[in-house]
Amino acid sequence: MRPFDLNMEEVLEDWEIYHAVREIISNALDEQLMTKTADIEIVASENSDGWHVRDFGRGIQIEHFTQNENQEKHAGPEGIIGKFGVGLKDALATLYRKGMKPVIRSAFGTYTIAMHQKEGFADIETLHVMYDDGPNNMVGTDFFIEGIDQSDVEHAKDLFLKFNDAVVLESTKYGEVLQSTGDELASRVYINGVLASEEENFLFSYNITNLTKSMRKALNRERTNVGRSTYTERVKSILKSSTSDEVLEGLAEQIRDREKGVQCDEIRWADIAQIGIAALAECDGKVIYATAEEIMNNPDYLGDMKRDGYTIIPVSEKDHQGISGEDIRTFADYVADFNHGFAFDFVEEDSLSDNEREIFGKTSQILDLVDWGEERPLVRISETMRPEPDTSAGNLVLHDARGCYSMLLGIVIKRSELASLTEYASVLLHEAAHASSGATDATREFEGELTGYLGRTACKGIKC
Repeated sequence: MRPFDLNMEEVLEDWEIYHAVREIISNALDEQLMTKTADIEIVASENSDGWHVRDFGRGIQIEHFTQNENQEKHAGPEGIIGKFGVGLKDALATLYRKGMKPVIRSAFGTYTIAMHQKEGFADIETLHVMYDDGPNNMVGTDFFIEGIDQSDVEHAKDLFLKFNDAVVLESTKYGEVLQSTGDELASRVYINGVLASEEENFLFSYNITNLTKSMRKALNRERTNVGRSTYTERVKSILKSSTSDEVLEGLAEQIRDREKGVQCDEIRWADIAQIGIAALAECDGKVIYATAEEIMNNPDYLGDMKRDGYTIIPVSEKDHQGISGEDIRTFADYVADFNHGFAFDFVEEDSLSDNEREIFGKTSQILDLVDWGEERPLVRISETMRPEPDTSAGNLVLHDARGCYSMLLGIVIKRSELASLTEYASVLLHEAAHASSGATDATREFEGELTGYLGRTACKGIKC
């Protein structure tokens, strides 16, 4: 046995056994990735109380116990975990402090650890690797830890994405978006497949595989409990690069649910909110974005928007300023379309023909049939009407409406309907039902209001 001084003075007192096992697994995974060899094995010993971590790479050598930046790993493929040569030494020091007895074997020899006199200083002892250079007939490296509990091994494995059943929603050049683990568990942020932090209010979990220079500098030896500021920009980059339906629909749903007061932290970032805003507009074209001030000061317009089938999504002033794109409609867009897109040519009552004036004069009697009170909507006649969609034949077709209701304009009926009392009355009552129910066509509320109208009209007709 030849002693090899690890020069360990600083010991990570907060590290537990599972932290040490994490470093051992990290080294094995790196070797597997760099050598493109078989999957590593983490198995219980058949002959004694302990666990093995085994890779099938080139085999550990004595020089690997020095602390030095590993240039090979720096130049290695994407996904390499360790690069600074401190993880193995920290792991050995932690295991020794916890009373564990690691035995490391490769074709180049067998390695154990012990306290030993520092060369040239008989009164100083430091942790040494005890090196037996007798060759072993094997491939790769086997790291055996005697006396370790299975719970420590499972805890260490849980820190790796590889050993979790995470669902990858999308892969980008910056990393992966993962399905969150569920309501009862925090979302996770992995860096090169190793858990870096847990987030209580993230919508997704993430695996960052493309690190910035600042990230590399900020990562500490512990690797866990990394501050959010370290990885926020990379998480944003991942989301900005995402195009999958699962990711975009998730962000869109967060925008839709804003008024409920429940928001994930990602959507609080202005640039990610814009992605959600655009995604919601694309997957559900019937949305309008409005600020709190616009909603508060324009109740009439809001009523028209809802009657036109739009969902109103509240947004902050900052988010509103960032909205762009032809498919995204804001409150101002709707108002502009309403005011300029539809031309009503209103007809004064004294300009109607005698027959038209007679039919129009029965407006109050018709509304009395359904018990409209004093606060009746204004009823006006127009030569022209705004087009409305008709999808009854399976295709979207625009045709002129026979009538419409707006909180701003009241009930507007096309002049041609005055040719018949029956036609005029049917359109008038239809639009009056919109006014009294506040509901759009083909809704339960609107159908219920019309049903009530039929009953009241029948009673009046047979003098109930």
